[in-house]
Amino acid sequence: MELLIATHNLGKLREYQALLPNYQLVSLGEIGLGAFDVAETGSAFLDNAALKAVQYARASGRITLSDDSGLCVDALDGAPGVHSARYGGDGLDDAGRRAYLLAQMAHVPDAERTARFVCVIALHDPRTGQTYAVEGTCEGRILTAERGRGGFGYDALFVPDGYDLTYAEMPPQQKDAISHRGRAAQKLIPLLRDVL
Repeated sequence: MELLIATHNLGKLREYQALLPNYQLVSLGEIGLGAFDVAETGSAFLDNAALKAVQYARASGRITLSDDSGLCVDALDGAPGVHSARYGGDGLDDAGRRAYLLAQMAHVPDAERTARFVCVIALHDPRTGQTYAVEGTCEGRILTAERGRGGFGYDALFVPDGYDLTYAEMPPQQKDAISHRGRAAQKLIPLLRDVL
């Protein structure tokens, strides 16, 4: 049975293809929903993930996976958080958001640059109306300059605890094994076996 991955983010889609190799994943574009967009109006990762999973499942009639994820920086009181994809304003791309984050943290000393990536995955089954959710986190710190060319989003600024490499410097398999999305996906797999 196909599983719809409800994201317009190609980086996320590639990660799910690697994280869930035993499932037949389809993208929004493949089923004609590439232009369909669900506004993330929730105040928490769980709210947004569930909202998107339900809306895309209703629009497609398919079992749908959606996530909401972001970077939570302690020195910025948890920002950018649920606003990670829009941090600094709608006109910025990933590089612009990284530059904006670095500017906001310009005077934060190394010892206080702690942060975590959070990912909540919601799975909605339109046949039963049931929504399931799992969460994964990865603790780390924010650098003062970018390192690495892989990944997407804030990956070039984030070094996970216990590592010297940023997410953007890690081979994809290494990142997937320890990342917030990878940890959430591992919790999701038993649910997928039951639902699919």
